[in-house]
Amino acid sequence: MDGISWSAVIAVLGVIVPIMAFLYEFIFVGRKRLGYRVQMDTTVADEVVAQGPESESWKHLQWEDGRRLVDPSFVLLRIENNGATNIDTSDYAVLEHHKTGINVRFPGRNVVNMVLTELSDDFIRENFDADSGFGSRGGEIQLPKVPLNRSQYYKILAVLETSDGGPPFDPPEVVGGIKGGVGAGGIKETRSRTGTSGPVIALLFFLVLVIIAQPAVSYVFEDEAPLDCASGELTIVGSTAFSPVLEEAAEMYEDTCPGSSFTIDTQGSTEGLRRLDDAENPEDMLAFSDGESPDGYPMLLSRPMAFSLFTLVINEEAGVQNLSAQQVGQLYEGEIRDWSEIGGNDVPVRLVSRHSDSGTRRTFEQRLLEGEREPGDTSDDCLELAPGASGVPRCERASTNVLLDTVAETPGALGYSEAGTAQARQDLLPVRIDGNRATLEDADYGAYPFWETEYAYTHGEADAESLTASFLRYLTNEVGRDIIRSHGHRPCAELQNPMLCQPENEV
Repeated sequence: MDGISWSAVIAVLGVIVPIMAFLYEFIFVGRKRLGYRVQMDTTVADEVVAQGPESESWKHLQWEDGRRLVDPSFVLLRIENNGATNIDTSDYAVLEHHKTGINVRFPGRNVVNMVLTELSDDFIRENFDADSGFGSRGGEIQLPKVPLNRSQYYKILAVLETSDGGPPFDPPEVVGGIKGGVGAGGIKETRSRTGTSGPVIALLFFLVLVIIAQPAVSYVFEDEAPLDCASGELTIVGSTAFSPVLEEAAEMYEDTCPGSSFTIDTQGSTEGLRRLDDAENPEDMLAFSDGESPDGYPMLLSRPMAFSLFTLVINEEAGVQNLSAQQVGQLYEGEIRDWSEIGGNDVPVRLVSRHSDSGTRRTFEQRLLEGEREPGDTSDDCLELAPGASGVPRCERASTNVLLDTVAETPGALGYSEAGTAQARQDLLPVRIDGNRATLEDADYGAYPFWETEYAYTHGEADAESLTASFLRYLTNEVGRDIIRSHGHRPCAELQNPMLCQPENEV
């Protein structure tokens, strides 16, 4: 096959664009959003107060000293989670010790009183107790850091009086934000919408154009040049944590580019670098490593490919799902031997590690053990100590999947793994570190410490026409980036702080 026709390209676009539009709307744009609506902002006219049939009730609009409110007004404000994921108290973009998550300012007005009027779910009310930070100061309302599941909301009714001038007043200013939210993460005003939206109309128009244009383009450009494909054989070695990405990408590349063949033989980052350095035909081999290569490989050239997330995993019989960084160190130093010592079940601690040539193990040592090496193994079956050994049972496993199987099958076992593979398992539990979940957003913002840059290594510069160079370009184009994201990693260019992927930032 010499190439792909433009008619095929347009047909593919006709499928991909609607899918991408759906993903953009419901996953990327909608992933985490905090919104508000000003549902009422009205003043009380003096004529109504003096002559209305309920005039006696309006006399209660006064201060405790009997002074009538000056140009009183009412504001009904709705705060809502209008994104696709839940919002926790730790998601608010304020310092941890601050109780206030959102500030609502009323230019030209002072807050007289306020009340919580409506809740989507009654248990939200517990977040507005006397110690929550819910209150007012002058012309400002402070709202606490309320956790909101998808579509949950609450409403605040405020009574205000003029402090400067009089009506009409400027609209309220709502200030707040969440970490990892859409755009800069700020709270956005939302409005009800009816009818067909502009993006939907544009998408329908695009699909009509695809149907009309495909026959004409096929006729005019049937001899157009092929995509960036290369033929040959390529062996990929190195990281087992990144292996699922490489397997899917290689399979899709082979389907797109007949004449190409891949062998995935990942046995650990250090082993992969060693094989590439010793290869007789290094131009036909590509290595991937969790983190930068150690010294001793001057001919190997690195390319940062992705930001990879890792997690601790634990057997559910331990009764623990959150560990402090200090406790992680104590566990691996052998100071904690039973989970009951830190509030878990009365089950012995058993540690499952990767072999010393594993990039995942090296990342664990650097990020959570402050560069200290793990002690050697003391057990073969991960259950009992080997003859003559002492301390906590420690065993080592050769790959990510075997480690996860061992943790799931061994009571009280603790291990570590690439996060995407671990989180797909139902038979073990991910562990929070200092209360922080293994999420790309928390790692990107510096709250979650267990991550690493995934590097691709070639022996010298790869020839631009080679399968090695073509496959690396494939991993960095749109299809490759989609594959990387789908396995829980993130392309370096998409980070809030892309410098995290650079070698000089490595620990």
